[in-house]
Amino acid sequence: MSWFRRHRSATAYLLLAPGILYLIVFYLYPTVQMFLVSLWTGNVQDGYALTFNFGIYPEAVAQYNEHFIRSLIYGGAATVLTFLIGFPLAYFIAFRGGRYKSLLLFLVIAPFFTSFLLRTISWKIIFSDNGILFGPIKDAGLLPPEFRVLATPVAVVAGITYNFLPFMTLPLYVALEKIPPNLLEAAEDLYAGRWQRFRRITLPLALPGVFAGSLLTFIPAVGDFINAELLGNPQSQMIGNVIQARFLRVSDFPTGAALSFILMAAIIVGVLVYARVVGTEELTGGGAL
Repeated sequence: MSWFRRHRSATAYLLLAPGILYLIVFYLYPTVQMFLVSLWTGNVQDGYALTFNFGIYPEAVAQYNEHFIRSLIYGGAATVLTFLIGFPLAYFIAFRGGRYKSLLLFLVIAPFFTSFLLRTISWKIIFSDNGILFGPIKDAGLLPPEFRVLATPVAVVAGITYNFLPFMTLPLYVALEKIPPNLLEAAEDLYAGRWQRFRRITLPLALPGVFAGSLLTFIPAVGDFINAELLGNPQSQMIGNVIQARFLRVSDFPTGAALSFILMAAIIVGVLVYARVVGTEELTGGGAL
């Protein structure tokens, strides 16, 4: 025990060692390998050689810039929609759930007990032209026969929103649950209206949940390809579909690796900028009336 007391910093590093080793083996090393693969030239038949072909990066961006932009738009739209749906849901569970909080939280995460693929296919059935949703409406003459949602960007964004809604709702619930009720009561005693209490206390104190939920939703949403594959059309394909095709269909490993590295680097930069803009560390003055 005396050695641990004298070497507290060494003890901390020893405790961190398993996590650091895990990141090195399963994140850093694959990332370096992916970067090196992106610099290959050649093909599957003749083999590949490391030629440090950095020109593949501007070529990949120029060739697939529309897919990058489309992925950012779809991911951003899904993130906004999950926030608009998830915040009232989390607010209701945190402040109005009462003894049913556990049940309501279970209902939020219940879709996770079903495969991601099956959940997306279920939306394909729901959005079908004559399915359970639009079929009766068309039969009633409220929609024209040619109306459709499936195989459109709307269906893709809706599928992404549904699949990642729990990723937004749960962090928001955790942040809202931590708000002391006496703060809201004090604000009410000072004649603050509901909107003022929400704007000056609830929302600022929920910013860590907004930040975490946005990242947990936006990052996988931008790289998603299943929703675009099953619910979209060739004109609504995302960058994830291109990467999947480059690796598994065309066997163009350098281009697929370059696109993956560009996407990862863009997301990291975006996260750093977002963290700087949101400034979740500076919350002490947010609840002032």
